[in-house]
Formats: sequence, C-alpha cells, structure tokens
Amino acid sequence: MPGVDWTELTKTNARSVQTLVGWIFWDPGALRRYEALGVPGPFGYVASRCRPLAAAGPEAVIAAFGSISPVVIRKTFELVAASTDFSAIWSARDEAVLDGLSEHAPSTVEPLARSASLLWSIVEALPSVGRVLFASHLEIARPTDPVLSGWHAVNCLREWRGDTHWAIVASEGLTGVEASILHNAWLGYETDWIPVSRGTAPEDLDEGWRSLHERGLVEGRVVTEEGLALRQRIEDRTDAATVCPWRMLGEPATREFAELFEPGCELLLRRVDLTAGPNYQPASRIRPGR
Repeated sequence: MPGVDWTELTKTNARSVQTLVGWIFWDPGALRRYEALGVPGPFGYVASRCRPLAAAGPEAVIAAFGSISPVVIRKTFELVAASTDFSAIWSARDEAVLDGLSEHAPSTVEPLARSASLLWSIVEALPSVGRVLFASHLEIARPTDPVLSGWHAVNCLREWRGDTHWAIVASEGLTGVEASILHNAWLGYETDWIPVSRGTAPEDLDEGWRSLHERGLVEGRVVTEEGLALRQRIEDRTDAATVCPWRMLGEPATREFAELFEPGCELLLRRVDLTAGPNYQPASRIRPGR
C-alpha cells in the first residue's frame, strides 16, 4: 500500500510481540511451576520454549536457539528427563501466562481473545521454509482458551521473526556467540553481559572475540564502528524481511495491534525489570539514542 511505512510498523509491533511473550520466561509464577517440576531457573525457560522441537533432540534446539549456551540446553534435557516431561513444562507455562496477564497487564486479555482468530489466519499463511522453530510450534494443539489461543498466535509471530533473524545472522557468517557480542555492544550494555547471561563459557566467549577481531569488527574487547554497523544491518534486514505478517494483516489492523498492546507491553517490560533485571529481554529494549 503506497505511503505506508511497513518497516516502521513492523519494528513497532515486533517489540510488542517480543514483550507480550518474553516476560513469562522470567515471571516468578512460571518459575515456581517449573521448579515444582524439577526444572529450576533458566532451564525452565529453555524447556518451555523448546517443547515443540524437543522430540528432535538437544542439537536441533541448539541450532534453533542460536545464542543460548549448548551446555544449558543439554542440561535442560537432562533435568526434564530426570523429573518430568516437556508437555508438563508447556502446560505449567500456559497456566502462568493466564495468571500473569490478568494480574500484570489486564488490558491485553480481552484484545488477545478477540484477535485470536484473525491472528491465526495470518500465522497459518506465513511461509515456513527455513523457519523450523516456528513450524514446530504450528504442530502443537491450539489452546481452547481464547486468551491463551491469542497469546500462542502471537508467540508464533515471535518465533517466525526469530527464525528469520537467525537466518540473517548466519548469512553474515556469525556464530551465536559473535552475534551476542555485537548485540551487546549495539545496545550499550556492559561488556559481555548478553553472552554471559545466556550461559556462554569463558573459552567460547574468548573465541568469539578472537574471531571478530580477525574480521576487523573488534579491537581488544571493544566493538568497532564496523561491528556496530554490521549489527545495525542485521537489525535492518530483519525488519525488512519480516513485514509480511503485517502487510497481510493490513494497515488498519496493524495500527490497531500497536494501540491495543503497546501500553500493556510496557507494563510487562517493567515486570521483567523487577523479576529479572533491566537488561533482560534485550529484543524489547530500545537502543540508546533511538
């Protein structure tokens, strides 16, 4: 549609999509449920998110997640096998979603239920080639609860963008650790915060810095302007490559999505600040100066 800045609309709604889903991974209600099943802390995040792909094994999940430490992912599989199963973790997460949205972002509840059917019609029409984590989510039975159904549709939009992003990262010749180093600097975080928060081992982090140095993207432990430009290019390419669902939704509904969910998502992001810390969920954070 002429005159519509679809990239800008995509950027706006991508942040809300990320936040509407991502807050749950650090929510105390979810963490308590995971721990009761024998899967503590960050392992519950991995287990709940990877459930649709878990049957393929930890190596497939490592490839799909991109920047989460392989050690953490393999340990998650061990913990789940020892005390529960991925379906139970998934159900526990869903319970926490309903409770948490009602308590912390009640303005999102009715719009999620009302939008569920429309959002699923978009999700089902999205191209799945190269987007394995997204495609695996489509195989999970859709919730009967209308609020949860809408939330799961949004989650599929999130994973579709995530798969697209990691394809772009790979096309730039970056590993998950290298991408995390660049993302960390691009956001202005303290050195190494993102890769360390994702469980990266010191030796793997050192190798990431060494490899980036060979490409002229870092000097010492400082990302160069060339490195920051590469990270910006990845962001721009991701935004440009993920306008598809919003174009299909149409301009009025896309703008309505922003109006309906941005206020509640700001509350959920503040919830993350309290439950995890102000650096967590970096995909929802606005780059300084932007």
